[in-house]
Amino acid sequence: MKIAHLDMDAFYVSVELQRRPELRGKPVIVAGTGPRAVVTTASYEARKFGVGSAMPAARARRLCPAAINIPPDFAAYRAVSRQVMDLLRDHVERVEVVGLDEAYLDLSGLVAPNAAMRRLVADIRRATGLSASVGIGPNKLVAKVASDAEKPAGFVVLTREGACARFADASPGLVPGIGPKTVERLAALGITTLGRLAQTPEAALQERFGTNQGRDLLARARFHGSAQLTLERVAVSESRETTFNTDVADRAEQEAHLRRLSDELCAGLKRPGRTIAIKVRLDDWTTVTRARTIAEATADAHVVGGVALDLLRAYAPARPVRLLGVRVAGFDAPAPEVDAGQLALPL
Repeated sequence: MKIAHLDMDAFYVSVELQRRPELRGKPVIVAGTGPRAVVTTASYEARKFGVGSAMPAARARRLCPAAINIPPDFAAYRAVSRQVMDLLRDHVERVEVVGLDEAYLDLSGLVAPNAAMRRLVADIRRATGLSASVGIGPNKLVAKVASDAEKPAGFVVLTREGACARFADASPGLVPGIGPKTVERLAALGITTLGRLAQTPEAALQERFGTNQGRDLLARARFHGSAQLTLERVAVSESRETTFNTDVADRAEQEAHLRRLSDELCAGLKRPGRTIAIKVRLDDWTTVTRARTIAEATADAHVVGGVALDLLRAYAPARPVRLLGVRVAGFDAPAPEVDAGQLALPL
């Protein structure tokens, strides 16, 4: 198998710079302006100051006071993403889209897969003006790590053994699926590199982390991973949520926000669902969810909003609310496609 991972470089910022070319070469941050806004992405000039995605925007501005802040425009990002993904599908038959700015591609069967990916990257640049980084390997894990190795505009091809050698001195946190807390627990055992982790006996890892996680950690450190692509992701739920700039204590205001979120959610629902849930995060970060399953699936904002309000009133938050969300799940199965060449017989 030969799998590629294509990752658009600083995607949101890159889209913005197409519209604001005068900002090229300057530190740019795409983030909201509220006190609780987070960075969605930053230009490479801003990253030199330590600014990164998911960082509180206030901290990013302290790290890089000269940074230019641009509010996110997700409609524009989705439009460019569709253009990019259409190009991917024009070049490669099997594509797994995993976000607005990244996808896996199955290169099996292509006569010259590396050359095909270089042509694809060039076509993306011609069509959108944006650059992309590519990693190619025998599985999705190798491809994913390789695509990030030489950003921006990187093109890295690795075998599994090559990945083990190249990243042996890197932190275990380099590999997707090994989070900061696990990195800390590994460091407490004296395991601070992927190479050291790969050499650790499985039994020792299972004793410390449990059977499944211990086995998984060793597999990731040795860059074993799946080469199977999920060509279509079926949504099991849809939701809308908002984090307030200032904690909301007034119940009427909470309910007004919940009605608005329900209206927005139902306006975009593609299928009706039977389970309606709310998410409430208090000012002390306590987070609770409440859900109710109704008899008939619905996408009606009046019904969804009514159930959501009932759930909120029943919970009756005892403290000011930091975040509110509403979710619909339990979707009806999509209707089967009808074969146009098949005639229905009367009963």
